[in-house]
Amino acid sequence: MAEMTPEEAVRHVVGTDPTFAVHDVQIRGTTFKAFKNIPPTVPALLSAGWARHGDGQLEYLAYEGESYTYAEFAEAVHRLAHALQDELGLTKGSRVAIATRNYPELLMLILAISSFGGVVVFLNAWWTTEELDYALRDSEAKTVFADGPRMANLMPLQSELGLTLIGVRDAEGQTAQDFSKLRDGALSSEAPKAAIDADDDFAIMYSSGTTGHPKGVVQTHRSAVNAVFSWLMQSVVAPLVTPPEPDAPEPPRPSALVVTPLFHVTATHPLFLLSLPAGSKITLMRKWDAEVAVRLIRDNAITRFLGVPTQSAELMEAALSMGETLPSMDYLGSGGAKRPGAQVAQLAEVFPNAGVATGWGMTETNALGIGMVGDDYKARPESAGKLHPPLQELKILDDTGREVPLGELGEITVKSPANMRCYLNQPEATAETLQDGWLRTGDLGVLDAEGFVTIVDRKKNIIIRGGENIACLDVEGALHRHPDVLEAVVFSVPDARLGETVGATVQLREGTSVTRADMDAFLDGHLAKFKTPTHLWVQHGPLTRGATDKIDRRAIRTACLGNQEAQV
Repeated sequence: MAEMTPEEAVRHVVGTDPTFAVHDVQIRGTTFKAFKNIPPTVPALLSAGWARHGDGQLEYLAYEGESYTYAEFAEAVHRLAHALQDELGLTKGSRVAIATRNYPELLMLILAISSFGGVVVFLNAWWTTEELDYALRDSEAKTVFADGPRMANLMPLQSELGLTLIGVRDAEGQTAQDFSKLRDGALSSEAPKAAIDADDDFAIMYSSGTTGHPKGVVQTHRSAVNAVFSWLMQSVVAPLVTPPEPDAPEPPRPSALVVTPLFHVTATHPLFLLSLPAGSKITLMRKWDAEVAVRLIRDNAITRFLGVPTQSAELMEAALSMGETLPSMDYLGSGGAKRPGAQVAQLAEVFPNAGVATGWGMTETNALGIGMVGDDYKARPESAGKLHPPLQELKILDDTGREVPLGELGEITVKSPANMRCYLNQPEATAETLQDGWLRTGDLGVLDAEGFVTIVDRKKNIIIRGGENIACLDVEGALHRHPDVLEAVVFSVPDARLGETVGATVQLREGTSVTRADMDAFLDGHLAKFKTPTHLWVQHGPLTRGATDKIDRRAIRTACLGNQEAQV
């Protein structure tokens, strides 16, 4: 077949491959383009991927010394689903929270909970007891699976919130229920039969917002599965755009290394959920270590790496020091934050077989959004890429909601069935963000005539530290707890490794003083470590204000960054 343009290839696949046929569908009163013939729910992805995983016989999941075939993984999911219903009395609509590091049990739980219509509540594994308390009250989840460190933070909440805590790994034996006993004691290993609608809730993921507390993003089965098949279609489109040589060998089985937390969409959706219909193997890392990652990729012929920019930079440095080029890796993606433009060519040189890629998506879009790979990215290293086809629509809007001309700055606004249903318990925030099916992202960008989007700034006061979103008001709220702090303002500080870190200026009461070590000690237990300011300026005079008497965050940030010596 002759080489096609990307647009021609998309039209060809949509028009000839029934898997990717598109139709109009009504979702909550709005018409969307959606895939017509894909699995209707997240748990249905498990059976949809059976043949691609060697009818269940291929190795699917690896974690340190552990290994599961696809059939073994599926059986564990089914057993766990029956145990959750039979032993714990959970039913359709029950919200079940997970608070663990990246263990195989976390993946099993996602599918087991959703397979009978339960709703997965993802808890950030770095949260303190206070932060966990907020999310559990907000989500009303009463059943929580947790490993050792998370269990220690949850135990103080058990009685007051009426929690059923189930131990995972090093937390087994600490409560009345253990994960392994539930799974192994199940009476059935058959797939549960449940009446789940495509528009039923699948999960609640918490994403930082400017209100101080994180927002619970409600994702549906339809939204997650349409995102998954949008990515899967790219693997069908790619060889039509760049046909392989006639004598080229069959491409290897896809194999992904998961290096970011599974409570974020970057890991759950385009890696784990996509792995099911894509026939991909999944390898989990217990903790990020660049040299360990190099060895895992080399020794296990891993083809796909998707992490925050810091991780790809550290992978590059480790590979150089170890003399490795990692020829099996054909995709080196970045999500969660913008990769420095200068790094793109460096990565392509160090990893010549890998298509260096970038992606932009949100928890609110089930991670679907904008991206590019290879030559397009090398030619436009500062751009975010193009909208992933074929379901999404894009507008760049001004503050009045009007579309701006090409090349002008505006708010990136997207419409697709992958968009969230709502923000949990926040109807006003939902109404501000979702308008007639369009999602106002809060990110400012420019669209060019070729369809490439360059993201310029964020309307939201969010700091992205190594892929972790940190709300400025969240940190400011914690700083204001200090008895000597009258006012506080938080802002991003550029960081060569993490992209951004947290900076803060505080106004202290007269006659008082505080060091950063003092503030670190005070914030311990009130704020997750990654949110704690790494740069702190103090003053006794009032903070700079603008014409409307609001604190001028931008002016304060500029002054502080120009006076690094004044940090405490």
